[in-house]
Amino acid sequence: MKFLIIIAIVFTFSLSLCAQQQAQMLKNGDAAPVFSGQKMDGTPYDLSQLQGKVVVLTFWSTRCAICHSEIPKLNQVVDRYRDKDVVFVAATMDSEPKIQAYLKKTPFNFTIMPNAFGMMLQYADKDRSGNINMGFPAHFVINRQGAIAMRADGWDKTDDLDSKIRALLSME
Repeated sequence: MKFLIIIAIVFTFSLSLCAQQQAQMLKNGDAAPVFSGQKMDGTPYDLSQLQGKVVVLTFWSTRCAICHSEIPKLNQVVDRYRDKDVVFVAATMDSEPKIQAYLKKTPFNFTIMPNAFGMMLQYADKDRSGNINMGFPAHFVINRQGAIAMRADGWDKTDDLDSKIRALLSME
């Protein structure tokens, strides 16, 4: 009988431990993690400044081939919403000098936030061991209330971004 009680206790303890170690992932409807950092010109920038606007947050890298091919399409999306309450932010872990050299060849019309490793950590999925998992480019659309309305990563998500932005703006 003691053996069964011990097994039950160990089993219960194991279940509670597993529940605490669930993989962490932002879902649609979750509050967007508040980010802050500096833009390329050094001015401070954070999510609280963007309250009431639709925010498209893209994580990218100068070394990402998919990112490189997507930037012209993303620039077209920016142009479509230029006079609307939509803000486009591109966060990267790359340094300012590396980004400046890259932008000379490939213009990117988002507000760019360099050295954004901490910001990426807030948005990246984490497995049960705490390992980071984020594909590039990774896109998060944040609604006017500050909640995640869409998340996507990988190849050719511009049509999905455009549809979600349009839907959020039509909810006015």
